[in-house]
Amino acid sequence: MNNLIEKVKKLLAFYKNGELGGEKMPEDSNPKLPKNSEENFLYFTLPMALNYQRNSYVLWQSALQTFLDADCQSVFCPQKVLQMSEQQLRDKLTKFKLAIQPNKQPVIWRTLCQTLVSHFDGSVKALFAQNGYNILSIKNYITQNKKQFPYLSGTKILNYWLYVMTQYTSEKFFNRQEISVAPDTHVLQASVKLGIINQEDLSKSNIREIVSEKWKRLLAGTNIQPIDIHTPLWLWSRSGFKANI
Repeated sequence: MNNLIEKVKKLLAFYKNGELGGEKMPEDSNPKLPKNSEENFLYFTLPMALNYQRNSYVLWQSALQTFLDADCQSVFCPQKVLQMSEQQLRDKLTKFKLAIQPNKQPVIWRTLCQTLVSHFDGSVKALFAQNGYNILSIKNYITQNKKQFPYLSGTKILNYWLYVMTQYTSEKFFNRQEISVAPDTHVLQASVKLGIINQEDLSKSNIREIVSEKWKRLLAGTNIQPIDIHTPLWLWSRSGFKANI
């Protein structure tokens, strides 16, 4: 256990020293909106629900192109989305390939917008406020209302979205330690490399939940929060484990 914690600390040190690369992260492709603006919160929320089985860098580049296009920027306003026809929304989301599944993904986008408008007056900030800015309460609310938050309610995306909210917005949250490691492919492979799980475990249907729980237990009692290890693990795996841990 202690040996594993030492490896984690070494990985974090490599990350802080820039030895894992990652000078530019996927979400750095953003319009540099004021961190406390509603537009900024929406920008980092809506595309997140389309972030599965695709290159994150390409996704956020597409999001930025869409936002900067005068004809497409309206897709980031939930109220305006609900006024669009299906074809209008599809055209705007696919113009720069923000949506790559032209039938399914515009529905996901519209559903999220409908949820925000119906329950939070179109505001992500209101969603956080109504849940006391408490990470655990926010996670519970979204997972209990999965159909209203398609894909954003998934284990991987939900935790990573909340992490991005802590990094790219002005919001201050309680219980930040409840943001678990976001177990995407790179995090899973890095967890195998460190011995958190075995290669055979990857075939388990609930492997993401298993990995999240194992990281939470490992880091309990340390000054390292689970989500803090996500980016170092991601970069380490993405580089082919070049850094010797």
